[in-house]
Amino acid sequence: MSKVFKRIYTYQFLLPAAIVYTVIFIVPTLMSFFFSLTRWTLSDWDFIGLRNFTTFFKEPSLSIGFKNTFIYAVVTCSLKVVGGLLLGVFLTGKIKTKDYLRSVVFFPTLVSTIAVGITFSMMMHPTEGLINTTLARFGIEGPDWLGDTRIALLSVAMVDVWKGVGFATIIYIAGILSIPEDYYEALQIDGGGAWNKFWSIIVPLSRPATNAVIILAFIGGLRSFDLIWAMTQGGPGFATDVIASIIYKQYQGGFYGLSTAGNVILFLFVSILVFPLSRYLNRKEVDL
Repeated sequence: MSKVFKRIYTYQFLLPAAIVYTVIFIVPTLMSFFFSLTRWTLSDWDFIGLRNFTTFFKEPSLSIGFKNTFIYAVVTCSLKVVGGLLLGVFLTGKIKTKDYLRSVVFFPTLVSTIAVGITFSMMMHPTEGLINTTLARFGIEGPDWLGDTRIALLSVAMVDVWKGVGFATIIYIAGILSIPEDYYEALQIDGGGAWNKFWSIIVPLSRPATNAVIILAFIGGLRSFDLIWAMTQGGPGFATDVIASIIYKQYQGGFYGLSTAGNVILFLFVSILVFPLSRYLNRKEVDL
């Protein structure tokens, strides 16, 4: 059997997956790039070059959208990393109910994002919501969580963290359980305590889990839309507008080519931030 025939024989097993990937991912992506250069009405299109991109960059709320998108991604990513790590350490400890608690922590991840958004919108109502009425029992006047432009974005970010920290915790649990027991035994012989175990073993050796959580949470934050739209629809004013919500508003207005150009810009924005971050984090990993 010649080398060429062996190579063809090997590649034919990859062909079905390659066809599925091409049809589901490559073709829609290329079509998006094409329609971003057109005036598109779903049934017809006219090629207009880069005019959609110049129009998109003239959007008055775009600078706020970029700033809010970056802040939202950094805040949610940071809190998911810290919360996931601490919960992961706690749920890999010697506690009897850890299996039950793992289910409880992971449960919000399974709930519909829209349902979570609607529920928390009701809970955060300034006068009738559960949160402020509870605070009022202790004599504390709660803020207008979603109506105050200074805290509205942070309020939505907190709900995002509540929903997503369970997924980060599961990744950390897998990472912590993969650390060999030899490290803990060596630390015990040297007389190290709980803090040494956490800081000198768990934190550095669970770096692959940390990197995975950072990348997934950061991408999710940059592309976040459904929770923000369900809770505030970008308001009050433009206080919680992100790039994805701006794109959706243009889609609602029937500007399909323009909204597609916005999606291309969002794709490039995410790629420019995530690829260098991913390369930097991968260089910092250590072998177990």
